[in-house]
Amino acid sequence: MAKAKVPKRPTRDEFVLEEIGNQITEAYNEKSDILLTIWGWEEPLRGQIVHLDSRTGKVHVQTKEETVKVPFMDIMSLDYPRD
Repeated sequence: MAKAKVPKRPTRDEFVLEEIGNQITEAYNEKSDILLTIWGWEEPLRGQIVHLDSRTGKVHVQTKEETVKVPFMDIMSLDYPRD
């Protein structure tokens, strides 16, 4: 039985990853509200970064309802809400 074809995560160079890492660290330190575009998700995730877990490579984002743990490598971009 063949496995279903799942699109692979786009590859990004080290400069793009470093820039996203810097933006995440800055948003975490400033306790800013952010919008994360995440690979494989239809809607952006809105919330505040409450923890950076270097052991698991996950970014913990507190939304209005829950804390969501997002793998760093799945984060495609970080923006600030316009409202």
